[in-house]
Amino acid sequence: MADRPRDPLDRQTAQRLARALEEIVAHRIVRIHDSLIKVVFFQFLRGLAFGFGTVIGASILVSVLVAVLARIEFVPLLGDLATQVIDQIEAAQGSEQPAGPPR
Repeated sequence: MADRPRDPLDRQTAQRLARALEEIVAHRIVRIHDSLIKVVFFQFLRGLAFGFGTVIGASILVSVLVAVLARIEFVPLLGDLATQVIDQIEAAQGSEQPAGPPR
């Protein structure tokens, strides 16, 4: 079987290829990444969103966990642990001083 020479691109294929490249270049993600400043800003915003989502998610998870542990009083080990956790949280909140000028 002999190797056949490749056919050169015909006009119709070249036009389709050019249109496809124009569509790719027109996409928003390509336009965002056309300069270093835009890439840095985009990644900064992405990091802020990720960090904010992580903090909010962890806060919700911890509050739900504490609420569930607070309701478990019938299991001695878990009830005691939940009581200790709640006592420590309340103690930490009580020991916090409101921000303001010193008296």
